[in-house]
Amino acid sequence: MITVTHSAAKRISGLLKEQGVESHALRLMVVSGGCSGFQYMMTLDNETKEDDTEVQIDGVRLLVDSESAPLIKGAEIDFVEGIMRSGFVINNPNAVGSCACGESFQSAQGGGQARPCSH
Repeated sequence: MITVTHSAAKRISGLLKEQGVESHALRLMVVSGGCSGFQYMMTLDNETKEDDTEVQIDGVRLLVDSESAPLIKGAEIDFVEGIMRSGFVINNPNAVGSCACGESFQSAQGGGQARPCSH
């Protein structure tokens, strides 16, 4: 369903350790909002819900709820470090358009509500 690169898994593992919550998972959600209609949200979570899909990669658990799953099926989570920007990047084959900031997207399934870009 979703892949996590080694660099992203390493960073997630480091975040869990820094927060003292090594048993938690990273929860990836897609919510309505952002400039293009949908935006990604990530949080640390220790509770797996009944409708969650769980993926384990390099010892890291990733949780995705059933509403978000179709919008990010086949996506890859990466972590990049650079001079201009460092952070998680989601390469999503379901995104048919995105904001210049890269933090929100439009999907072929529609939904969400596009807004003028504020970046």
